[in-house]
Amino acid sequence: MEQCACVERELDKVLQKFLSYGQHCEQSLEELLHYVGQLRAELASAALQGTPLSATLSLVMSQCCRKIKDTVQKLASDHKDIHSSVSRVGKAIDRNFDSEICGVVSDAVWDSREKQQQILQMAIVEHLYQQGMLSVAEELCQESTLNVDLDFKQPFLELNRILEALHEQDLGPALEWAVSHRQRLLELNSSLEFKLRRLHFIRLLAGGPEKQLEALSYARHFQPFARLHQREIQVMMGSLVYLRLGLEKSPYCHLLDNSHWAEICETFTRDACSLLGLSVESPLSVSFASGCVALPVLMNIKAVIEQRQCAGVWSHKDELPIEIELGMKCWYHSVFACPILRQQTSDSNPPIKLICGHVISRDALNKLINGG
Repeated sequence: MEQCACVERELDKVLQKFLSYGQHCEQSLEELLHYVGQLRAELASAALQGTPLSATLSLVMSQCCRKIKDTVQKLASDHKDIHSSVSRVGKAIDRNFDSEICGVVSDAVWDSREKQQQILQMAIVEHLYQQGMLSVAEELCQESTLNVDLDFKQPFLELNRILEALHEQDLGPALEWAVSHRQRLLELNSSLEFKLRRLHFIRLLAGGPEKQLEALSYARHFQPFARLHQREIQVMMGSLVYLRLGLEKSPYCHLLDNSHWAEICETFTRDACSLLGLSVESPLSVSFASGCVALPVLMNIKAVIEQRQCAGVWSHKDELPIEIELGMKCWYHSVFACPILRQQTSDSNPPIKLICGHVISRDALNKLINGG
């Protein structure tokens, strides 16, 4: 973090210089334009009167030309000073960070250079689609000649369309999607449809007494959720008592909190991604964050391996030389270690459940069978 702070300090200096240079440049040019405008008006007045150019005006024009030249030279000099500040940022990066990080992972990990580039491009395109940067993703696909099927794009296009509507407090597209996927959402124990219905009911309550009959009529939509969300429904129906006095001054004022819109966006993203088999967070951003944690450790291990001349110890293929703690946020599945061979299971050596209920690895089972 100290290295990042050093680079950030240099960057702050550059940004501050850019800001002050911009203000100084704007002020100098405005003064120069005002000065030239006055001189132009005097020359136009003399031309209309038909009088020859006086010695005073000639002197003023010479001074004006000199002032323009001095101003341009001063701005150019200040601009060169900014260039030196920008170069210092690059030197700070080189000084505080190791540029040779590619050697941490062997080229044998990838099938080929083209395959490596294709995987990276696909990860970037998926990240752009997931972040809603659809036009940027399309442009990248065209420039990289990457073929992305419509079936791959469609879930991201639909999710972003609904999320944009939710950000504008339009519940229609999200409710339509939740109703069409109701059965699958129930299988996931999702409360998305209920939360959308509740938010629509709250919007009706915010309309005041004029919306009371419409709110009562809409409350019929809560019937399928009565068993699981009885308490929340009771609270919403109780708020009707204070409708004429104003909910914002009642014990139910929390219903009008804007945080409900942020919550519904998170709920929709999580449940929709789970339903469509997508990750809530971009795989590229997760990989990048994990790499930032793991990279310093791997670089230290690489240095130790090279120093002790035991490069063959780490194969680079399916394992790391040491365990790296990434935190609970990066735990996406459990890891099973065979109690007999003390090895982690993998796709080629999956866990096997025995009749007695114990679970061991397939290699351990084969050894037990061969051993009689």
